[in-house]
Amino acid sequence: MLPPSVFESAFNSSPIGKYLLSANPEAIILAVNDAFLAASRRRRDELLGTSLFVAFPSNPDDPASRTNEAELRASLARVRATGQPDTLPVQRYPIPVHGPDGSIVFEEKFWSAYSAAVFGPDGDIICIAHTTKDVTEQIRSERALRESENRFRALTTAGQVVYRMNADWTELRELDGRGFLKDSAGPHPFWLTDYIPSDEQARVHAAVQEAIRTGGVYELEHRVRRIDGAEGWALSRAVPILGADGHAREWIGAASDITERKLAEEKLRESDRRKDEFLAMLAHELRNPIAPISAAAELLQRMKPDEALVRRTSQIIARQVGHMTGLIDDLLDVSRVTRGLVQLDLAPLDLREVLQDAVEQATPLVRARRHDLSVALPIDAALVMGDKKRLVQVVANLLNNAAKYTPEGGKLEVRAGVQDGRTCIEVLDNGIGMAPELTVRVFDLFAQAERSADRSLGGLGLGLALVKSLVELHGGAVGCESAGEGKGSRFFACLPCLAGTGRGVDAPAGKPPAAPASTALRILVVDDNVDAAVTLAMLLEASGHEVQVEHGALAALERARSMAPQACLLDIGLPEMDGKELARRLRAEPATAGATLVAITGYGQDSERAQVMAAGFDHHLVKPVDLERLEAILASMGQPG
Repeated sequence: MLPPSVFESAFNSSPIGKYLLSANPEAIILAVNDAFLAASRRRRDELLGTSLFVAFPSNPDDPASRTNEAELRASLARVRATGQPDTLPVQRYPIPVHGPDGSIVFEEKFWSAYSAAVFGPDGDIICIAHTTKDVTEQIRSERALRESENRFRALTTAGQVVYRMNADWTELRELDGRGFLKDSAGPHPFWLTDYIPSDEQARVHAAVQEAIRTGGVYELEHRVRRIDGAEGWALSRAVPILGADGHAREWIGAASDITERKLAEEKLRESDRRKDEFLAMLAHELRNPIAPISAAAELLQRMKPDEALVRRTSQIIARQVGHMTGLIDDLLDVSRVTRGLVQLDLAPLDLREVLQDAVEQATPLVRARRHDLSVALPIDAALVMGDKKRLVQVVANLLNNAAKYTPEGGKLEVRAGVQDGRTCIEVLDNGIGMAPELTVRVFDLFAQAERSADRSLGGLGLGLALVKSLVELHGGAVGCESAGEGKGSRFFACLPCLAGTGRGVDAPAGKPPAAPASTALRILVVDDNVDAAVTLAMLLEASGHEVQVEHGALAALERARSMAPQACLLDIGLPEMDGKELARRLRAEPATAGATLVAITGYGQDSERAQVMAAGFDHHLVKPVDLERLEAILASMGQPG
């Protein structure tokens, strides 16, 4: 038998922490070896004779620490009760140590534990041999690895896939992450054909070979097959993992699902393309009326004018100016509606009256193209709450659109009906129709069907976008259908019905009587555009008025003091001071304090109109001036003073 000193030497020199505990529940420390003292940073005289649970108390503020103590007590109790060894999994112990300033701080330590009974000659348990293994560094390494993996997983969130490839990219070794591709449990030699569409495979293969050749990073945006069978887009990036020989032994990569980004980019490119086409068409449409206006002016300069020539050229100019005004009105309407600046004048309406007025507006174009137009109106009143002017504009735009895109001699049909609390207006034609992909975006801004090379149909293609916006402002919805190119189209706009639909409504009031002929007035015209001022003055003089013209604000003030005009027609964009300031000064002059001030400007926005009226103007007219409205304003002024 070996002497006790040998056992003591073996006990103390063991690299694993050991100590002997009393067999009672207090677990008094009877002996402790050097390895445990080093790991626990304690002295032997501190521990001997002390309960294990007093020497290493649980932290009352740490639930895990209290749980560990309970599990250790239970393990020792099992050894005492059964005499069998008991093993504890890794336990976390906060070890109290002295901090740099002398205070007590807790250092986190981890041990795995094994307890075994030591029996005496009589077979009774005389003590418990408790062995601990300090696994703190192992736990910290595992924790760091898990944290690293968690950070990596955070980077590869939904829509991303992490993969491994062998050195020459012939096998997909592992695919991880719930992304847009299916997972793979092992080597997959056919990844290219399985995941990459056939027309993309050559490009992907070339990029892979270039990365292998250079040993650099592989990065490529390409299409992929998604789990649901549809195609999507991925941004794939892989880096080589080098072996001892400096060559890649495998590749680690991540593929991000960029399908939504690609769709957004494509939508933006399509929007830019349609915008560019629209701007080109706008330039074309604006040049069209300018050409005959310029030719008419040149004709009047070169030839000796007679009454017939003047009448014919003036008719040409008037028509083309009307066309340009319509184009500009369309642009302004769309701008106001899309920015939410349109205020509807809502009132109960019978849609039959709206349809009749819209048909009347569209009739000249329908007749010019020799279309057969049929109109089917409801027998009973179809009441809606709406702005009559805007709803007439909606139906007229739908009719004009149908007339433009239906070959001459075609058939158009307008009908309306009430169903499920909604009144629906339909415009049908047997015209050029449209492809299915156009029907889903035909109401979008700048969306257009194919047009003839000479753009003989005219217009800016804003009408349907305006229709959609105005109908939605009324709480309604629009749509279109077409069986395909050459098979005609059906457009519809549905609006909520008012209670009482089906009862008759009062007949619309007749047109107001025409304004009486204007009495001769003293009028001052102020505009820095010489041609605009002179031509307006000529028109007013032709109506019998006495007209003076000025092109500057200061000169206009002097002229007004001397002639005391009864009406002043003022441009807003003047040099020296703008027309609004000129109006305020004219109101302060005794000679013009009571004069009628009319603003004539190129700005038609509601905000501009409000500023003009606040400056003291009586009326606001947008260029080109509506002469009938101007004559009505002058006629209403009464006899000159």
